[in-house]
Amino acid sequence: MSEDYEGYADTEDTGHAEAAEDTEREKRQAAAWRGAGRMLSRSLRDATVAELLAPLAHAPYDLDQPADLYGNGVVAELERRVADLLGTEDAAFFPSGTMAQQVALRCWAGRTGNPVVALHPMSHPERWEGGALSAVSGLRVAHPTTEARQPSAEEVAGLAEPFGTLMLELPLREAGFLLPTWEELEALADAAREREAVVHFDGARLWESTVHFGRPLAEIAGLADSVYVSFYKSLGGLSGAALAGPRAFVEETRVWRHRYGGQIFRQFPQALAALAGLERELPRLPSYVAQARMVAAALGPAFAQAGIPWSRVHPEPPHTHQFQVWLPYDPEHLTEVSVRVAQETGRVLFRRWWPAPVPGLAVTEVEVTEPGLSWTGAEVAEAVAAFAARL
Repeated sequence: MSEDYEGYADTEDTGHAEAAEDTEREKRQAAAWRGAGRMLSRSLRDATVAELLAPLAHAPYDLDQPADLYGNGVVAELERRVADLLGTEDAAFFPSGTMAQQVALRCWAGRTGNPVVALHPMSHPERWEGGALSAVSGLRVAHPTTEARQPSAEEVAGLAEPFGTLMLELPLREAGFLLPTWEELEALADAAREREAVVHFDGARLWESTVHFGRPLAEIAGLADSVYVSFYKSLGGLSGAALAGPRAFVEETRVWRHRYGGQIFRQFPQALAALAGLERELPRLPSYVAQARMVAAALGPAFAQAGIPWSRVHPEPPHTHQFQVWLPYDPEHLTEVSVRVAQETGRVLFRRWWPAPVPGLAVTEVEVTEPGLSWTGAEVAEAVAAFAARL
């Protein structure tokens, strides 16, 4: 998975010795990847404090203005910028996407009178939030499908029990950063409203979906009643998220943000980093998607040429600038080979690998950002050959 993978390094159920061993392994991996000169994308985990602070001084905001207090100043400016980009009446800054989505879904449950949220079992609230929808907000979930793909309008229309909110993760990260077609997305929104439900988009990575949909952000967001977006997963910010939608709804979410502990005294570093990301990274995302498709197209033939018995690039072509690669090897072995390639060639093609849902296979996530724009198909093939030679 990619370097911001929420499940990585969860050592709560391991012993101290195993945890220490994991820490040393992480340090070695980070050193190898950080020391490489060529990579497809920089890791979110490897940046130094100085590297993270540098963009803040160049954010499109007057730094001589007073610092923010409880959401005014630069934070309010960021909220206005997001609302303009998404074409919504208002937007509220949240310290985390987890908080933003739980508040949104809780508010919609109160407004619709129905505590059931229809969502995919591979979506973020189901996988990485510790059951918070039920434990904290008293909500229940229904699954339109359990298959590793976006649900269909027919499945939403056919859900056995009524639901108040349909939540769609765009793209569905765990299934391979999958997006529906534009027509399928329109049909999904229509199906929910025919069931008298509202539509919420988990748009942590919505920013890069414009290429696949062939639509601007405002038109995409316009299909939903509310949208959550992240400031670090595609934009390279420090942390934080925004929840956008109708003004009255967003005002209600601000009340719940306070109740959830999200009314923070000062958040200017996160807001400045987000503004810098909107200025710098957002216009580049289409070029990242195009380059990711080139890299994905080069991988399959390169694997075959290198003698690897089986491989899968998913989806092909990628829907965003991130996609999955599957290989029939032990994931720990593949991670170790990835480290050796970085150390010995100075080039990073893959990073960490995990067990795939199918026994005997491993999966990783490939992300292409600014460092990967200069790669050619021939260079991808060379990197695959170097990787295969060390298997």
